[in-house]
Amino acid sequence: MTRSLAPSGDLTSPIVAVACVVAALSFGLLVLELVRARGRAGGGPAGGTAGGGAPFGALGTALTGALAVVALLAAILRPVAITSRGSLVGPKVVVLVDGSRSMDLPGLAGTRRDSAAQALAELGKRADVRLSRYLFGEGAPIPADAGAAPVPAPGGSAGPAPGGSAAPAPGGSAEPAPGGSAAPAAAVAPAPAPGRPQRRSDLSAALEALARAADERPAAFVVVSDGRLDRPGPDDTAAATRAALEGLGVPVHTVAVATESARDASVRAVRTSGAAVAHQPLSLRIDIGCSGGLPCDAVPVVARELREQGAPTTLATGTARVVDGVGTVDLGVTLDRAGTRILEVAIQAPDGDELPENDVRYVTLDVARDRIRVLHVAGRPTYDVRALRMWLKADASVDVVAFFILRTPGDAVNATSDELALIPFPVDELFSVHLSSFDAVVLQDFDAEPYGLTKHLPALAQYVDKGGGLIMVGGPNAFVQGNYARTRLARVLPVDLDIGRTQPVDLGAFAPRVTAAGRAAPVLAPLLALIGDQMPEMPGTNVVGDPLPGATVLMAHPTRTTASGAPMPVLSLGEHESGRTIALTIDGSHRLLFSAFASSSAGRAHGAFWDALLGWLMRDPRFEPASIEPRGGCLAGEETSLVLRPLAGQRGAAKVTIARLGSGAVVRTLEARIGEGGEPVELAAGRLEPGGYAATVEIVPAQGPAGDGDGHKGATTRRDFACERGGDEWADPRPDVARLEAIARATGGASVLPPAAGSLPLPAATQVASERHVAPLLPPWAWTLAAAVALGAHWIVRRRGGLA
Repeated sequence: MTRSLAPSGDLTSPIVAVACVVAALSFGLLVLELVRARGRAGGGPAGGTAGGGAPFGALGTALTGALAVVALLAAILRPVAITSRGSLVGPKVVVLVDGSRSMDLPGLAGTRRDSAAQALAELGKRADVRLSRYLFGEGAPIPADAGAAPVPAPGGSAGPAPGGSAAPAPGGSAEPAPGGSAAPAAAVAPAPAPGRPQRRSDLSAALEALARAADERPAAFVVVSDGRLDRPGPDDTAAATRAALEGLGVPVHTVAVATESARDASVRAVRTSGAAVAHQPLSLRIDIGCSGGLPCDAVPVVARELREQGAPTTLATGTARVVDGVGTVDLGVTLDRAGTRILEVAIQAPDGDELPENDVRYVTLDVARDRIRVLHVAGRPTYDVRALRMWLKADASVDVVAFFILRTPGDAVNATSDELALIPFPVDELFSVHLSSFDAVVLQDFDAEPYGLTKHLPALAQYVDKGGGLIMVGGPNAFVQGNYARTRLARVLPVDLDIGRTQPVDLGAFAPRVTAAGRAAPVLAPLLALIGDQMPEMPGTNVVGDPLPGATVLMAHPTRTTASGAPMPVLSLGEHESGRTIALTIDGSHRLLFSAFASSSAGRAHGAFWDALLGWLMRDPRFEPASIEPRGGCLAGEETSLVLRPLAGQRGAAKVTIARLGSGAVVRTLEARIGEGGEPVELAAGRLEPGGYAATVEIVPAQGPAGDGDGHKGATTRRDFACERGGDEWADPRPDVARLEAIARATGGASVLPPAAGSLPLPAATQVASERHVAPLLPPWAWTLAAAVALGAHWIVRRRGGLA
């Protein structure tokens, strides 16, 4: 309860001001008059003093005059007594706590997150403010307690939470106590962070969102962080902070949760110079850092490529010379295969390294192709061989090396080998020296045994395992008839080479039937758009067995079946480790180019068919049934989400298999339903260990391949990704206290350590009145009487003192 005096409520402020001015002038004139009277008395006869005989003299005149002026002013103002009861309401203070993963590094008290908890506990002791706590990271800040209202992201349309201003946080605000004073609140630890730790520290975005929010404007901000911020940057800290506040002239105080770095050597960054192109050198610039007093001089660095099976392949090694805690090394690597490649960059840290998690970084590269190099090997010249070779030669993006067998070793010729113009087939040189330089190999109607290819089949299979592409095209000398059964290469083909069949070739004419998976797969979409589901009649087919696990059957024989009773595959796609294979059991695809059937599409169907097959073999996104990637990257030990984006028009089920690179062990199997609109689907992959992974997606059409007897495998695609233990937030563990101090200086705030967070100069609380009582000190007539008496007394004293 408070008491105060005030003028009567029926007087306006100008009247009160005029009355006070007149009273002051009156008293001033009285003093002037007394001074002049004393001067005149001093110039008269000796011993004569004005008013000298009066009992009061000049002093009595002055006192009674002042009393008369005050009494007269009181009669005009008629003061009243005001008694009020109220409570103190603290200003709104927004506390922004860094929610990034760098807060898990060592700090002043345990981890930096523990130091943040200490700072919040000290702030919670303040009984004169209302605290609203948020976590900042990526985009708009996240409410960290029930009192913090959701804030829309900068540029977004979401409004504030119903209820307007943020209510006081438990233990962190001043609630009015009975009697008008604020009762102190108990200190509390910070609420647990909603969701997983953030992967960025964007303070600017958090300030922008809170400055724009249609909510009670904060009177101050308190930022609790280690200073490792993505925004504002280290070069424009002050200007960027003021711009983020958008004219909101409030102080931003900062609390540094760490001042020193742990003893650490780390891979701080891996940068590439230019685009990654298969078969071309690529430069990696690797930044190495040492902090916390760890002695570093020469740090060994190695770059490896992760494989689907087996140990990583070493691509380059080097040594970084560290000077003043920073070192850089350039490594040149060459990647043989296009597509997604995972590189592992690791250092051999000196003894005493306290953060081994940031000694290894993973880099995901999308390797492109300058030109597709294709090795085309044909067993004999046929219309089918000629049509395919013409198409390969006509495509400027394809660099084709073609070999045709025009005579076999058993042909009887009346000339020696030296007299023949034909060059011998360089099988050893092609498949032992130059094989890795090709992106795809086409074996068309080729018998492996007569030409010495049998001994190179294991190398060809290994070529597929490492990411190469293989197409086997049918004919009298292909598949089982070409001596590929029971070989190492047979295990990478998508179909079983059934050597138990007495008839390896069926010469009966037939029209292949497009399966349900073929109608849904993007590989056949360009062909079906030209000719529909009806295929031209083929002169025959090679006989093969059931599709192997993981194979997708796009075309099947209308009458022939396998040993299991399923329709025999004609066109099958398969993936084996890092590579892809295609089995086409017919040698009549040229009928899509020149035949009566081809006239309806002007012969364009042949090019569309082979362009899609070769594109799928090279992982062209146009022919992938979907794309999948981790949302925001993958960090080991944290929840990982995969975003699946199917092609528009697909409908059915998606099965995602996550396998670990190196061992091939399946760690997760996920399923989801997809619609026809191509809407993204988010899948929870859980917590993964550090390393590389391959996510394989199978899209099973809604009608289901099993529903029409075509098999059980839908179209597939694959995406490799890696999970890091530390990530970008742990690459550089040094706190940046100077940046926090710059933020505080730019806005008129203060920068302190967690123990001093409770002593920050926050705005004072405001008293809000809830009850007000007004009572006059005296009735008006009493004030008038007192003024008259005072004036009369002053007149008497003046007269007795000789003043007129």
